[in-house]
Amino acid sequence: MEIAMENFNKDKLERAKKRVHELKGFYIHATVYTVINVFILVNIYVRADYDDANFWQFGHFMTPFFWGIGLLFHGLKVFNANPFFTKTWEERQIKKYMEKDRTDANRIIKKRK
Repeated sequence: MEIAMENFNKDKLERAKKRVHELKGFYIHATVYTVINVFILVNIYVRADYDDANFWQFGHFMTPFFWGIGLLFHGLKVFNANPFFTKTWEERQIKKYMEKDRTDANRIIKKRK
């Protein structure tokens, strides 16, 4: 019993270390994203000679935009947030397939009679 508990604690420690590593990676990613993109946008604004028309072009925001999408997916993965396949969606799918199996079994039983 003691060996099983020791293995359980080792597994918990490894999972905790992995989780901390994932969080650290995301926070580093978010920090680098912020620093680099602030630098890029300030540089573009200064080069545009403070002209709003030149600054607000989509091309200037391509790096923050697409990198931001990558950062968003990184965050969704790290924080186990899945807006597409929620728990309620999973439950509905399970119920749907269980009901389908039940109706299929009933049809088989009726055919045998």
